[in-house]
Amino acid sequence: MNEDQKMQEPSESLDMTDSAPTNTPDGTDAPKMTARNVDVFYGEKQAIKNLSIDVSMDNVTAFIGPSGCGKSTFLRCMNRMNDTIPIARVTGEIRLEGDDIYAPQMDVVQLRARVGMVFQKPNPFPKSIYDNIAYGPRIHGLSTSKDELDHIVESSLQRAGLWGEVKDRLQDSGTALSGGQQQRLCIARAVAVDPEVILMDEPCSALDPIATAKIEELIDELRGKYAIVIVTHNMQQAARVSQKTAFFHLGTLVEYGDTTDIFTNPREEKTRDYITGRYG
Repeated sequence: MNEDQKMQEPSESLDMTDSAPTNTPDGTDAPKMTARNVDVFYGEKQAIKNLSIDVSMDNVTAFIGPSGCGKSTFLRCMNRMNDTIPIARVTGEIRLEGDDIYAPQMDVVQLRARVGMVFQKPNPFPKSIYDNIAYGPRIHGLSTSKDELDHIVESSLQRAGLWGEVKDRLQDSGTALSGGQQQRLCIARAVAVDPEVILMDEPCSALDPIATAKIEELIDELRGKYAIVIVTHNMQQAARVSQKTAFFHLGTLVEYGDTTDIFTNPREEKTRDYITGRYG
């Protein structure tokens, strides 16, 4: 049986150890990133066990699960952030548009431009708002003139819903913004290099409810322009912003499917217990 046939057959459970289903029942939503049989080790400790999943452009995908279950570890694998940890080792296969991101010839700098990351705590550069956005396009050679760079800065801030608030203070330091504005600045910085995927590791955990609502609105506006994956401990947030949800437990992907199904009719008992608050 070939891989395509495996992908199209319905599964009796959502244990995705061998192959991941397509992201929609008819299979029309082609994945932007695919992971197959991924294992992650920190020294002798295994943090991710035989994980397979697809991530598409048309859906926001939420990773949920208790602390230490592997969701942030796997997120970091998706743009090779774990390369910075000497004892980390990743096996299996992760592909971006068919390109093996762990292949020796993969340019990691270019990969991280294609797969941007927004972290839990806003981390603007100690530079002006303008230079925070312009930094990536400059080093990647995405502009050939000041006018082009100005356009990239403006359009990126507009996409992040921040232009109206900062257009008259672009030379102010990015660190002078409020926490919510700083996080939107970091999102603008990520989109400025025209990525294909945006990874968000608990992007609202340090924000107040008003700033959180703005980030959630922004995620919804960006859906379809980029493949978006968000790690969150807030199940209400996952239900609000995502169309696909993956539930992790002890390094294993227990269940993956439509967010509505995961929260209203989970197929696995572990998922049901977590959703209903019996543990986690």
